[in-house]
Amino acid sequence: MPKVLYTAFDIVPSPKGASTHILHNIHGLVNANFDVHLITPNDGLLPTVDTIAGARVTRVSQDLTQNFLARAVHFGGAVAAHVAIHPEYDVVHYRNVWDGFHLAGQKKRHGYKTLFEVNGLPSIELKYHYPGLDSALLTKIKEQEIATLHLSDAIICPSRVTRDYIASLGLDRGRVTVISNGVSPSDFSPTPLPARDGRVPTLLYIGTLADWQGLDVVVKALPKILEKRPVQLKIIGRGRSRQRKMLAKQIRKLGVEEHVTVLPAVPHHDIPALIAEADLCVAPLGLNDRNVTQGACPIKVLEYMAAARPLLASNMPIVRELVREDVDALLFSPNDPEDLARQAVTLLGDFELSQRLAQSASERALSKFTWRESQKKLLKVYEKLMGM
Repeated sequence: MPKVLYTAFDIVPSPKGASTHILHNIHGLVNANFDVHLITPNDGLLPTVDTIAGARVTRVSQDLTQNFLARAVHFGGAVAAHVAIHPEYDVVHYRNVWDGFHLAGQKKRHGYKTLFEVNGLPSIELKYHYPGLDSALLTKIKEQEIATLHLSDAIICPSRVTRDYIASLGLDRGRVTVISNGVSPSDFSPTPLPARDGRVPTLLYIGTLADWQGLDVVVKALPKILEKRPVQLKIIGRGRSRQRKMLAKQIRKLGVEEHVTVLPAVPHHDIPALIAEADLCVAPLGLNDRNVTQGACPIKVLEYMAAARPLLASNMPIVRELVREDVDALLFSPNDPEDLARQAVTLLGDFELSQRLAQSASERALSKFTWRESQKKLLKVYEKLMGM
């Protein structure tokens, strides 16, 4: 039974999309008879040693008084120490440079193959979480990312945009396999749109409050929507204190407090029911280097689609990889609240159009973007990597 070390500087399980992605990767590997050992950080609430989906889990303790970078370096050191004692893995699969840089550099010494799963690169994303971060530090991190990419035996990423960015760093694009995120049909089966007979419809956003998500554009669009149609904006997600304060300030400034509900993140198993209650869902991804240059594969878009809810989304390549404009969703110009409002009013005023888009989107998501399909592609990468 091939032995796999899977490392991730993400809390697992958690409401974040990263956790969902990791868990489905584990399911696919374990079901294919791989012996998987997952190492992740601990938030202090989960057991240090655990079993998830048939995989062994070791959680590295963190000093939560330290800053992000200190904790990331500590995690990387803990992973390196583990591999020094237990080098008997066939494949080492990592998601970031905090441990990946060292693991890729040690592959010949220990004899394992390496797989770099690129979902988000700190050299691009960190500045959105920590404004004012030293540019020299980001440059150093980027150098490590490039080195790790070149040293890795295989690379996977969730979108063609991400693959193109990796290629722009000097990598042969043929070395990079695109494996999109997915949905579980058993969790996100389509349900009929709620009848609108007289009640105020709900416009739903589920996701983090990170700056790249474009939530400010939705809030700016809300007064323009309310001029034409009644609507209640519901925002559900995890955010840092700074992000929550900025969102609350913007809502107050625009005078739309009565029309907005902001709730904390919920466990992933609660999300299908929340989407089922919505009349309209939004993915307002902002026009920035995280979305346009680095790329991503927004799980929220796929989950909205699978659940058969009319979708409003930013018109950008990472979205168009998933949806067909005016067939599965209405798209709006990124960072343009007036265009978002115009498209929202269109959907709120046309129930038949909403139903048609939602049905088409659900059929597309459940036929082309399931986690099972993603798992099959991942297993092919593993088989090639190991010469199976």
